[in-house]
Amino acid sequence: MAERRKDSKNRVLKANEYERKDGMYEYKWRDRRGKRYSVYSATLEGLREKEAEITLNILSGKKSKTVNCTLNEVYNRWLAIKRGLKANTLANYRYMYTQFVENDIGEMKIKDIKHSDIRAFYNTLLDERRLKIQTIDTINNVLHQVFQLAVDDEMIRNNPVNKAFSELKKAHNQDVPKRHALTKAEQELLEGYMLKKNKYRHWYPIIAVMLWTGMRVGEVTGLRWCDVNFKKNEISVNHTLVYYSQGKSEGMTYTINTPKTKAGKRIIPMLPKVKEALLMEKQHQKECEISCNVSVDGYTDFVFINAFGGLLNQATINKALRRVIRDCNYDVIDGKYSSDVTLPPFSNHVLRHTFATRMCEAGMNLKAMQDILGHSDAETTLNIYTEATREFKHSEVERLADFFNENDNT
Repeated sequence: MAERRKDSKNRVLKANEYERKDGMYEYKWRDRRGKRYSVYSATLEGLREKEAEITLNILSGKKSKTVNCTLNEVYNRWLAIKRGLKANTLANYRYMYTQFVENDIGEMKIKDIKHSDIRAFYNTLLDERRLKIQTIDTINNVLHQVFQLAVDDEMIRNNPVNKAFSELKKAHNQDVPKRHALTKAEQELLEGYMLKKNKYRHWYPIIAVMLWTGMRVGEVTGLRWCDVNFKKNEISVNHTLVYYSQGKSEGMTYTINTPKTKAGKRIIPMLPKVKEALLMEKQHQKECEISCNVSVDGYTDFVFINAFGGLLNQATINKALRRVIRDCNYDVIDGKYSSDVTLPPFSNHVLRHTFATRMCEAGMNLKAMQDILGHSDAETTLNIYTEATREFKHSEVERLADFFNENDNT
């Protein structure tokens, strides 16, 4: 006689009952069409209450959507079957859910959660817990997928998360502000100042590469020397270096991600300024006897490294930019550096937006822009083009007005 299955507490499990590795209990069954279903519970007793309800529903002809699963249980199901996410993306999703959802609406039965509940939950996150709108956007992304699984499994009819986030932004006037590009004068000030000041000269190469290629920060920090072809004057973008949190106790770490879309993998022609900056970086490392001493997922020999041969990341670049902006503006104000403008506060992503704007001003073909920037959606490129050309037209009209004013005064 076959030995009966037992759980970790030595209790006999019935047919179709299972104890998962994470400690959750699962019951599996099929409907009359052979479609598979599962319910979960933290305890065996709770699971058997659900089994009894399922049996009753089947006998009465009711569909599985009446099963009393909590949001947390459906979330665990989503985690178990979710595929295709990068490791750091999944880790971020899990952190957000555990931190903000699990002990709140996560304990509610999923069939009882209405659109108004999601609205109220988002309002609490924004108004009382003071979360940034970008953080709530990530939470919304997770919840939408979890509730959609419940819809697909006929637990609920409609996804209550639909439109909740857009309504939140509209109600609170919290649309994410656009990152405006540097003007030509601001860009010239930034480049000229960094080249002139020895204190910041070693930061110039990575800033110049971002300014004149439009590469994303992870693409630039992950760039290897083997990705740079000086003979063909090309840069191959084929991966991204990601710096992410493993959790409070584990700290930060690096990983390599491949592009999410085909458009992300691309070849970028090197402008003379880019080639000059890369050669400057190579010479700097040679003179300072610096070499890359790290490997991430088999990738090494990174182009941009710190004084100890370690990797750079978004935070370190933004910190350097804040120092550059501060010192540059003080020098302009004190008359130590000649400029008609000062630098606005900006992050590294503005460098990518600035390059896109310069391409627009030069009248570059939209398809070429899309390929260089690695946009999979042409609408993204068009939005940048529309914003950039609108500002460019205003500046050109102002220049025309100045021209006529000067002639009127002669």
